[in-house]
Amino acid sequence: MFTGIIEATGTLTELVSKQGDLTVRVTSNTLNMHDVKLGDSIATNGVCLTVVEKFNDGFKADLSNETLQLTLFAHYKLGQKVNLEKALQPISRLGGHLVSGHVDGIATIDSVDNNARATEYWLKAPEELMKYIPYKGSVAIDGISLTVNEIKENKFKLTIVPHTAQETTIVDFQVGTQINLEVDQISRYLERLIQGTHTPTSESTLTTNLLAKAGFIK
Repeated sequence: MFTGIIEATGTLTELVSKQGDLTVRVTSNTLNMHDVKLGDSIATNGVCLTVVEKFNDGFKADLSNETLQLTLFAHYKLGQKVNLEKALQPISRLGGHLVSGHVDGIATIDSVDNNARATEYWLKAPEELMKYIPYKGSVAIDGISLTVNEIKENKFKLTIVPHTAQETTIVDFQVGTQINLEVDQISRYLERLIQGTHTPTSESTLTTNLLAKAGFIK
């Protein structure tokens, strides 16, 4: 489990295909590896990766075909810059929101505009995920916990302050950039809870009437 508060950035310095899947090496001069053990999880551009080999300046991880199909790792090249966050400890401050590192899909930067010192990004998301992205709700893009400030059809807006841009890979985002998207877990679990034992479909069954009956709204 993670918070979406990025600790450091790193670089993909090895991409090795192994029997159909992928092994990657991430190198970072700013991520503290002293307390990392083999088997620990590190969110890498929002993807929960397990450390299979540790170095003073980074780690190696194996990516399954499932991960390659649902994230952008299959398209990354050597030198790709990534956001890094070690797994949450019970004593850590929860500065963002609960992030699992299980990416739901891929979103695309649709427009970029300045607003005073901040930068506003409109992102286009898969239609089936928009039902889980509420106004003032939380999303993780490439592992960064951010607040949704506006929604229009299959797009949502994020407002990025200078510090966040400087400390993450957002500084390199431009129109057309694709990112790993994870929606807020609570919305997914809530829908499944209300559905009960019914088989999930591509269409949401989550309505205000159902929420009221379940006691979530009055």
